[in-house]
Amino acid sequence: MLHRRHLIAGLAAAPFVAGAQDWMPTRPIQCIIGFAPGGGADLIARAIIEAAQPLFPQPLVVVNKPGAGGTIAAQQVAGMQGDGHVLLMGGGSESTSIPAFRTLPYDARNGFRAVIRLMRQQMFILARAEGPYRTMPEAIAAARVKPQAVSHGSSGNGSIYHAAFVVLEKRAGVELLHVPFTGGAPGLQAVASGQVDLMVASPEEFRGLTDGGLLRVLACCSAERAAGYPEVPTLKELGWDMALENMKGWVVPANTPDAAVAYLHDRFRAAMAKPSWQAFVERAGETDGYLDGPAFQAAMAAVLDAITGALKA
Repeated sequence: MLHRRHLIAGLAAAPFVAGAQDWMPTRPIQCIIGFAPGGGADLIARAIIEAAQPLFPQPLVVVNKPGAGGTIAAQQVAGMQGDGHVLLMGGGSESTSIPAFRTLPYDARNGFRAVIRLMRQQMFILARAEGPYRTMPEAIAAARVKPQAVSHGSSGNGSIYHAAFVVLEKRAGVELLHVPFTGGAPGLQAVASGQVDLMVASPEEFRGLTDGGLLRVLACCSAERAAGYPEVPTLKELGWDMALENMKGWVVPANTPDAAVAYLHDRFRAAMAKPSWQAFVERAGETDGYLDGPAFQAAMAAVLDAITGALKA
C-alpha cells in the first residue's frame, strides 16, 4: 500500500507532457465501447471518463456500439479519421483473440494506435462449488480420460474467455467441449446451475457468485497469483505453461497525430490518480494496469501471438 500511495501522489503531482499542449480538442470526444451498458468494458470506460472529464475542455461522450464481441465498434473506429476526437475502449477480444480465430474487416495489429492501458483484468477458471471438480487438475484428468467429457462456457466464439480454454487445451493436451453464450454473465449462471462445468471470468463478474457459495475458483490465468485470491494457484504453477489476461485501455485510429495521442494519454494518466478511479479499481478487485501507448500496443500483440500460436499448434 505504501508503494501505491507513492505512485498515486506522483501521478497527481506530475505535469502534462509539453508536447501534449500542441493540440487540444475542439469538439466533443466520442468514447466508443463495443459492448452493452453495464458490462465490464462499459463500467471501466465510464469510471475513467468520470475521473477525466474535469481535465478536458470538451465533453467526453460515451457511445455504446455492442455486437460481435466488440468487433463492430472496432471496425467503425479503424475506418475513422484519426483527429483525436474518437477513442475506442480496446485491449480485449476485439484486439487480442477474435483476430486469431477469423479474418476481420480491420487490421487488429496496425489499424489502431494505443494511447494508454487502464486496467489489467486477471482471469480465473471457475466451477460449480458443489460440482464434481474441486481442483483444476481433477478437471483436466477427467478430460484426459474422455475427450469433451468436461465442458466450458465462454462469452462467445473467439472471445478472450474462449481463447483461454483453447490455449489450455493445447498446453494440457486435452479436448474440452465448448459451449458459447452471449456474454460472461449467462455463462457463469450456466456453471452455477450445473449446465456446464467450467468458465473463465474476471472478479467483478463472479464475486457475487463466489461470495454466495455457488462457484469455486480453481485457477488463475495470470503469470502470478492474484493479490485478492492468494490461495488460488496459477495455471503455470499447475504445470501448464501459459499466462493470459484481459486488458482495457484507449486506442485511436492509426493515423492519429502524435500531439493528440500525447494530450489524451496525459489527461487519462492524470485521471488514474483521482479518488473516484482508485475506488473503482478497489471495488473491481483489479490491479493498477497502467502502460503507455507503445507498451500497451506490445502487450496486445503478445496476447494475440500466444492465441494465434495455440490455434496453429
